Amino acid sequence: MRKISLFILLTCLVPLRAQDLATRLVATDYRLSYDQTRSLGVDVNALTFFKNNEFGGPQATGYTLPGFWLQPRLSYQPMDVIRLEAGFHALVYNGANKYPCFAYHDIARWKGNQYQRASHVLPFFRAQARLGSFTFVLGDIYGGANHGIVEPLMNAEVNLSQDPEMGFQLLVDRPHYHLDAWINWQSFIFREDTHQEAFTVGLSQRIALGSPLSARPSRTLDHSRAFNFYVPIDVLIQHRGGEIDDTHTGVQTIDNLAVGLGLQWNSRRKVFNGLNAELLALGCWQQTGQLWPFDSGVGASASVSVELLRQVRLFATAVYAKDFCPIYGAPFFSTYSTKTGGRFESVLTPHIGVEWFHTFAKDYVLGAKLDSYLARTGVETLPDGQQRPSALNNNFTFGIFMRCSPQFMIKKFGK
Repeated sequence: MRKISLFILLTCLVPLRAQDLATRLVATDYRLSYDQTRSLGVDVNALTFFKNNEFGGPQATGYTLPGFWLQPRLSYQPMDVIRLEAGFHALVYNGANKYPCFAYHDIARWKGNQYQRASHVLPFFRAQARLGSFTFVLGDIYGGANHGIVEPLMNAEVNLSQDPEMGFQLLVDRPHYHLDAWINWQSFIFREDTHQEAFTVGLSQRIALGSPLSARPSRTLDHSRAFNFYVPIDVLIQHRGGEIDDTHTGVQTIDNLAVGLGLQWNSRRKVFNGLNAELLALGCWQQTGQLWPFDSGVGASASVSVELLRQVRLFATAVYAKDFCPIYGAPFFSTYSTKTGGRFESVLTPHIGVEWFHTFAKDYVLGAKLDSYLARTGVETLPDGQQRPSALNNNFTFGIFMRCSPQFMIKKFGK
């Protein structure tokens, strides 16, 4: 009862989510413009970052991410409903001189048999077509922050470290409904490969109650109305293993689910610009395999944020979980330790922080972010059966980022 009371108190005391920093820095507008028809151009998307993670508790080990990623692309729109893009994606960590050749996010125990020198470079190709309210994307899809997955299920840091998502994506835009369904194929295997086939299936839905949704990728509602309500529904499924899997680890399938209710309040004032609040029910399920020491779990989340002076965002999220593990979420919302391999009885984690951003122009954004995860972990059971008492630990991160995404027109072709 004390944990539930503390959870409710935290959600009431902290300020109320406008457009977050990750969306401003990473998200890409997928809408096709009639003005770009029969136009050939160059789009350069680059993000420089320095992020320091100081983790003091038993849930995760701290580290620093200094570097940048660069994504130059040739873009051609032969007609107003089709766009083709080709280029490359390069990731550079300061001081590194070789990079393993495998997907960079959360494929446990992978060993890179080959290395790339100087930077981690991947080819980039995207084919996109629109049919009415439906947008089809093949190749490199619109991933990361574009999905708009709720915070407990996806940590914004994936935008710094993971490879571009590749596979197939279906986007549906209706006045009161948005759907983002995709498959991200992370590992293709040949016979006698030493790692598993792996892919992630995702489903993100936003249902507007009353006022219509606004244009993506802002993921907000109609700003002409003061109050807007919406229903977020997010599903993530990761599958590892295949018919020609030769690793003898077996098939593994794990699921995450979040569903709830959101409120957006728009303000036309100069200092206070708006707030967002969300209440979510969380669930996880291990269909097959033994990646987690439990087969199913539940959780609850409440998040609130406020945007001030069109440059500052204060935010807070409180998550209570039991036998719950987010596939791509921050480790402090999980009852499974990536540091010790232990299992916690439960976790109560308030996540509070502040973001600052300055937009020089449409294509240039400078931002900084400070986070604190005050995690209260229950009794921890280690893999050898030993137990540790419950603990309260503060983990914090700080990062500074700059996005540069200029566009250059090469030629406009006639009919």
